[in-house]
Amino acid sequence: MAGQTLPQNFAGSATGRRERSGFLTSKQSQERFTVVVVTAVALLLLVVLLFPIFWMLSTSLKGQIEALKMPPNWIPVEIQWNNYYDALTFNPFAQYFANTLYFAGMVVLAEVLSNSFIAFGFARLRAPGRNFLFVFVLATLMIPGEVTLIPQYILFSKLKWLNSFKPLIIPAWFGSAYLIFLLRQFYMGLPREYDEAAIMEGASYLDIWSRIILPLSKPALGAVAIMSFIFHWNTFQGPLIYLNDNSKYTVSLGLSMFRAPFGGTPWHWYMAASLTVIAPCIIVFFIAQRYFIQGIVISGVKG
Repeated sequence: MAGQTLPQNFAGSATGRRERSGFLTSKQSQERFTVVVVTAVALLLLVVLLFPIFWMLSTSLKGQIEALKMPPNWIPVEIQWNNYYDALTFNPFAQYFANTLYFAGMVVLAEVLSNSFIAFGFARLRAPGRNFLFVFVLATLMIPGEVTLIPQYILFSKLKWLNSFKPLIIPAWFGSAYLIFLLRQFYMGLPREYDEAAIMEGASYLDIWSRIILPLSKPALGAVAIMSFIFHWNTFQGPLIYLNDNSKYTVSLGLSMFRAPFGGTPWHWYMAASLTVIAPCIIVFFIAQRYFIQGIVISGVKG
């Protein structure tokens, strides 16, 4: 009996191993298939997203006649590297870059400090009507910018701020509803024990904000800084309305000066200048993408 039991147990265990092995093999195959499908979809989306950049690069290296050729050449017949020099010297783009860097940098500083300070009050301080006021701030997101455009222009005209960067920079110190919401959600994830310990040590709320909250908020502040820089680097409407002097133009206004009536736009220069203009945004994003992703996720503090 014992001699018959041993082979049966052995056979059962071998069958179980084969079943488990088959199950694992099937599971691994499904995982590999999923990885292949996801990778293929990601590559397809990458091609779709990068195609405009490829087309801009290809056009920027063509001659003026070849840039208008139909059907187009995907690869330039003769590469024209001098298009970049010609495009950036056609208008004073060095001055435009300096103006935009100053304008975008000042707005980033203003939005990081002002929005973080306002969000700190909504997230960490207790006051009557705090939630109602926060809902009121969020309600401003539903107001189109076109509604306040004319009143703002009249106000800045009365203040004699036209043809200067003041209408573009100073309003940034009064906060942005979306950025306030983003930072408030991040601050609410930070333990309140930090505040209580600091208050017991005699720290003020200003000390808590500047010495505790800000150092812990680098991911969220990095996300705010990146979004603010990219948006204001590329913004067109504000500079178009408030800047009249060519020496104060930003890069977005400089690009618009390539447009000519009756099909006379030098598209090869236009694309060369456009690629040069978007390069700082790409560089800033890849340098600080770790903070950007962490800030968007709103992961809070790590234990």
